[in-house]
Amino acid sequence: MNLQQHNISDNNFEQCIKCTICTVYCPVAAVNPAYPGPKQAGPDGERLRLKKSNFYDEALKYCINCKRCEVACPSNVKIGDIIQSARIKYSKKKPKLRDYILANTDIVGSLATPFAPIVNLALGLKPMKSVLDVALKIDHHRTFPKYSFGTFESWYKKQADKQKKFKEQVSYFHGCYANYNNPQLGKDLVKVFNALGIGVQLLRKEKCCGVALISNGLINQAKKQAEVNMASIRESVQEKNIPVVATSSTCTFTIRDEYPHLLDIDTSDVRDNVELATRYIYRLLSITDVKLKFGKEKIKVAYHTPCHMEKLGWSYYSIELLKLIPNIELKVLDSQCCGIAGTYGFKKENYKTSQDIGASLFGQIEASDTDYVVTDCETCKWQIEMSITKRCEHPISILAKALG
Repeated sequence: MNLQQHNISDNNFEQCIKCTICTVYCPVAAVNPAYPGPKQAGPDGERLRLKKSNFYDEALKYCINCKRCEVACPSNVKIGDIIQSARIKYSKKKPKLRDYILANTDIVGSLATPFAPIVNLALGLKPMKSVLDVALKIDHHRTFPKYSFGTFESWYKKQADKQKKFKEQVSYFHGCYANYNNPQLGKDLVKVFNALGIGVQLLRKEKCCGVALISNGLINQAKKQAEVNMASIRESVQEKNIPVVATSSTCTFTIRDEYPHLLDIDTSDVRDNVELATRYIYRLLSITDVKLKFGKEKIKVAYHTPCHMEKLGWSYYSIELLKLIPNIELKVLDSQCCGIAGTYGFKKENYKTSQDIGASLFGQIEASDTDYVVTDCETCKWQIEMSITKRCEHPISILAKALG
């Protein structure tokens, strides 16, 4: 018991009581027999790896870092962190060209957006999908998210002066998706915050949060980008006294928790000032007299809790915020992984596993009578819209629509 209270390792694998609850909740272990499961890959394997590094098993690559094992663990063992740290420290697998392309979202997005109509058309053609399948092992079944012709940042520049006029301010970490793929989400966020009497600023300099770099083994680059982001976040929070909000559950989770746990970058001085926009807005409405004025249009939505949202424990805020909309019919889906896990589901060797993981969720959604599926994760949106007939939106976009 004393050992459990006073861990002697860099992580807390000693607290594992071998109950295997983590394996029961693991979405990968349920569909992929090649994956040994979080208990064996995590704390059990760590005991062996600390004795001899060649006990590392490359099958750990199948872990999608969803953190559902950590949510389920009764002993609060950081199982996902143990597995990801082992991949960083012991894996001898070198990143491929495919990994660099999928992970470097800023570079690819910057090149794609000026030619978005052509790029989107090309990526949707069967011959192009076949080439990507053969040459890069990006599965030909996978549908790519469309790029926007123009970025959110370019749109925002025209709004910057107007935003500065508001007395209260937030800084928006928009992430790659809102910038290159869905600027409308960023516009919706500005609309909602302005309706609350709050202006929206951008960080002085923003890079991709780095989650795709981490999962593809590009750790040094991930650290460099994390340091850029943290410098800008500290400038906003500590020098300007402006909190930081985000629309991506994964970006938020990565900045708050993965930076210190996996990249050894301390975020403790500003961590509490980085949060999801839905959480910030709900808390504001709960403690002030500020109100949002909604229209009376009826809407039916089904809310899907993303894995990293489950780990943050913040789905409550998005759900309760949606409930404030008059005439909304809200169904909260059973929390299950959609299976895409960022770049994981794009890779040919993972495609079947990805779809098998998401099958139960897809069935739930198809059975629901809804206008929209709602989720805080952009990659969940890609997976859902590719796999079923329902359209998927962010809670902030639903709020913006309801404002009229």
